[in-house]
Amino acid sequence: MKNILTHMAAALAVLSAVALPAQAADLAAGRALVEKYNCASCHGKDYNSPIDPSYPKLAGQHADYLKHALVAYRRGDTAMNGRTNAIMSAQAKPLTDQDIQNIAAYLHSLPGTLVVHK
Repeated sequence: MKNILTHMAAALAVLSAVALPAQAADLAAGRALVEKYNCASCHGKDYNSPIDPSYPKLAGQHADYLKHALVAYRRGDTAMNGRTNAIMSAQAKPLTDQDIQNIAAYLHSLPGTLVVHK
């Protein structure tokens, strides 16, 4: 039994390593997408100074949160766990999963003012 588990763990590790390059985020592609969709027009040229205080700061935000938010906007208000915002839903609709991963990685890589104080 121990031998089977060892082989299964090794196979899983190999499969995970093979799948990672296909999932890797491309920061340059993420930058191109935020420029293409003009995210700075609402979230500020540095993605840290939105034009409206109710809009989120994106620079330095956790990539997982950004991915979750963009997927929820893409789902829209008619889907379970969707987000309702006409502007963001329209912006997110054409994005692929890879686009979302690239955007999230790029915005996460930027210096931001989101800091947790201890």
